[in-house]
Amino acid sequence: MIREQLKKALIEALKNKDEKKTATIRLINAAIKDKDIEARPKGITDGIDDTAVMSLLQSMVKQRKESIEMYKQGHREDLVASEQAEIDIINQFLPQQMSEEETKQAITAVIQETGATSIKDMGKVMGGLKAKYAGKMDFSTASQLIKALLS
Repeated sequence: MIREQLKKALIEALKNKDEKKTATIRLINAAIKDKDIEARPKGITDGIDDTAVMSLLQSMVKQRKESIEMYKQGHREDLVASEQAEIDIINQFLPQQMSEEETKQAITAVIQETGATSIKDMGKVMGGLKAKYAGKMDFSTASQLIKALLS
């Protein structure tokens, strides 16, 4: 599904001569291809599934956010703008992210389901969240919220 969206978007970007979008989509496709190759020894010959692609896209966004912070410290606003443009393009292929309030509600529900009572149970809670909300939740924010709720 996501691969089809990427293919259509790449064709559209090429037709519109949108160099930034074309380059970013090609970067995404290359990263997906790398993950496909990594998965072959594990017996996955058809390539990674959409869940793994979404996870890959989220990690690409996270990397760019980290780069933005470093570029801001280095006063490189031109590179900040470039990274932000890539984030905007990548986000087009991710589902709408949950709001902080929705994230808190989901975490509270999973804590009740798993019976988590302390920070030691954080792994159970994260596992439950990843199973239910993969691609829809920012797990770095969720991690901080879980720590606050279980402390």
